[in-house]
Amino acid sequence: MDIFGSETPIIGMVHLPPLPGAPGFDGDRGATRDRLHRDASALESGGVDGIMLENFGDAPFYPDRVPRHVVADVAALAESLRERVSIPFGVNVLRNDARSALGVAAATGGAFVRVNVHTGARLTDQGLIEGTAHETLRLRERLDADVAILADIDVKHSAPVAERPLGEVVSELVERGGADAVVVSGTGTGEAVETDALDAVVEARDARGLDAPVLVGSGVTPGTAPELLSVADGAIVGTALKRGGETTNPVDEAAVERLVDARPH
Repeated sequence: MDIFGSETPIIGMVHLPPLPGAPGFDGDRGATRDRLHRDASALESGGVDGIMLENFGDAPFYPDRVPRHVVADVAALAESLRERVSIPFGVNVLRNDARSALGVAAATGGAFVRVNVHTGARLTDQGLIEGTAHETLRLRERLDADVAILADIDVKHSAPVAERPLGEVVSELVERGGADAVVVSGTGTGEAVETDALDAVVEARDARGLDAPVLVGSGVTPGTAPELLSVADGAIVGTALKRGGETTNPVDEAAVERLVDARPH
């Protein structure tokens, strides 16, 4: 968590609207960039410690590799973000294109990526998605990129292929998969994390002596932040920071301030 300059960092989401090639793209790249800049400025002014850029509007998502034009647009937007903010930013290329996210982050000065399925396999609305930690870690080595990997466990909008002991899954994600942090989310975007599930992941991490922060990946609000962040090491927050609590709405700076003020000090 040293990259964020906070003991309990809050990473704010920029949910990009549909990009060129996606069914909902409105034909205006400039409007997409302007929306990015407004949301990022509101997040930074509101006090978050980092920003996550994500192609949220591109549903239905490609299960793994996205087309080259998507990578180009995300890279151009990430570069413009780097020029606008002074806090660390990261990239998530949905649904699970870790290599493209890592390449964009390395090229634009991003400090981290989020990987939905880093190890193991999950059943999703894109079908069966398998982790590619072996490729992601080798690419990071080849690029000599100082980019942290925030990897989900039991990622939202998915189900396990088979039940396995939680301790083994956490251990393999960090020790064998090389994840730098573990992300625990609810069942869907904006859905609350079960406190028992969060406790279990933290306990499994501690029992195995793993040096990896645990982040809450969805559902954090000003009301739940004190409890969740007394257990977790940080949070990735999107929906609660938007106007009216709607994921696709612009960022509300006042909502950002309320959530930042609610975390334990």
